[in-house]
Amino acid sequence: MKITDFIYYIFILFIVAACSGGRPLQLRETPLEISSEPIEKGLAPIRDIQMYYEIHGKKDGVPLVLLNGGGSTIEVTYSRILPLLAQNRKVIALDEQGHGRTTDRNVPVSFETSAEDVVALLKFLKVDQADIFGFSNGASVALNIAIRYPKLVRKLVFASSITKREGAYPMFWNFMKNATFENMPQALKDAFLKVNPDPKKLHTMYEKDAARMRNFKDLSDKEIRTVGIPTLILLGDRDVPKLEHAVEMVRMIPKARLLVLPGGHGDYLGEAIMSQGKDRYPELTSALVQDFLDSP
Repeated sequence: MKITDFIYYIFILFIVAACSGGRPLQLRETPLEISSEPIEKGLAPIRDIQMYYEIHGKKDGVPLVLLNGGGSTIEVTYSRILPLLAQNRKVIALDEQGHGRTTDRNVPVSFETSAEDVVALLKFLKVDQADIFGFSNGASVALNIAIRYPKLVRKLVFASSITKREGAYPMFWNFMKNATFENMPQALKDAFLKVNPDPKKLHTMYEKDAARMRNFKDLSDKEIRTVGIPTLILLGDRDVPKLEHAVEMVRMIPKARLLVLPGGHGDYLGEAIMSQGKDRYPELTSALVQDFLDSP
């Protein structure tokens, strides 16, 4: 191993230890098998759509809101980590506009409109303040909420996303430029059709999500620096966002911390399209995220 590689891995271990609040993490020898049934679920009338939501875990306390990646459902992004998070807290999960069980509107899907939808859902559920955990496109939605409604968000987990086009590798943008419905991962198609068996709606969702990324607009440094809440920047060491971009965000957000875990986009969540369900990444990620949420 080169000395530079050794220093890099020591750096990663230091980050993990720092986020754990000084308490040793003990993982089981085999993956933890936990299931979670929602204590409440339904369709909420939100800004001219019917938004599907689920509530898991405890009835009281500051809820943790989970926002999915693009093209995904609750099950695709969070099925393995949600039960772990719901053991000790109230968790609210939802499907974005046109995704899964949530209806669509005759306008493009955007980070800004989805942020307004989430805010409206929390108002519908009588939630005055929440922690928000967004993955990929969901993280961009979560950051928009934190910027526009700073009093609504107590803590933010910004996972595997970017604030500027240069934050992702050129090969990602080249792929998006030439992406078609045919090369959309089959696992995402199957997950959508499992909860919404309408191929036309699946195709529409894909086209809107692809257009959103092709038209991605940078956030200004000024906007990013307005985020004054504790923020955990989370990504894999082989993720779509560049590690340098995550470091830049940590330097701009006054109360930000950085957590880098081994793997690619969604590996640390046990995301359905990435994981075979045999690893313990979700348990590790859940422990570190909850330590961050529970810290002063």
